[in-house]
Amino acid sequence: MDRRYSLEALMLITGKLNPESSVELIPEESLMLCEVIEQPQKLPFYIEAFYNMDITDPDAFRLSLIRIQIDSDLRMNEDIQKYQHRRYVARTIEKLLYSDILLEHVQGVVLEGE
Repeated sequence: MDRRYSLEALMLITGKLNPESSVELIPEESLMLCEVIEQPQKLPFYIEAFYNMDITDPDAFRLSLIRIQIDSDLRMNEDIQKYQHRRYVARTIEKLLYSDILLEHVQGVVLEGE
């Protein structure tokens, strides 16, 4: 199956302004993440695949999830439904794989320090 990914999604997932020109160089879990942030309604069908997947670089993958959450929060006013869905996808996968949401801890520390 020939899958296509938007440049915006690839940039967000990889954290690079110029992602690899060949998607074959991007880890499978990152391509799956691209697919579900572009089509959030697919998330229920990918939960088991994410849960059972051997993540190539867990820290890099978590940073991808965090980038999606940050980008979604920053762009929420552009298209509230789209970015709420993206944020939900990223938070759900992060909770599933890492048992917590890292940004919640960071925000809690900032609020306590104010």
